[in-house]
Amino acid sequence: MTVISTERDADQLTLTFVAEFAAPVERVWQVWADARQLERWWGPPTWPATFEVLELAPGGRASYYMTGPEGEKSRGWWRITAADEPNRLEFEDGFADENGTPSDSMPTTTAVVTLEATATGTRMVTLSRFTSLEQMEQLVQMGMEEGMRQAMGQIDALLA
Repeated sequence: MTVISTERDADQLTLTFVAEFAAPVERVWQVWADARQLERWWGPPTWPATFEVLELAPGGRASYYMTGPEGEKSRGWWRITAADEPNRLEFEDGFADENGTPSDSMPTTTAVVTLEATATGTRMVTLSRFTSLEQMEQLVQMGMEEGMRQAMGQIDALLA
């Protein structure tokens, strides 16, 4: 599995994933920047994603839905706050209703993804920041931590 560590920090309200890949930084950036590649790993294996919009530039956005095992759909959105290809991506991440409109009733997180070269490829650090401990606990209980671990576990096959 590509994820080498996961750290939940209740004091800092963060959840951090560290993953390593046997591919150069520029190649790993592509699994974020290309919607068709992103679809192959964003979301756990039983909830594949379909990206309708993906604009990885400051002020850009993403709109997607994940389809569950019974055909149910869960929609999400990103608002890109920073993008420094191929090393850093920052975005707000939230849930959306069936029309793709951001949901006010569900938590929004901020994510920072950094990619750095290592002797064997790339280290990807993904940090999610929450606005409250309650929000963090809610999303962890909904499966965010395990879902992200499973999702990132699919990247190696994509890079091969």
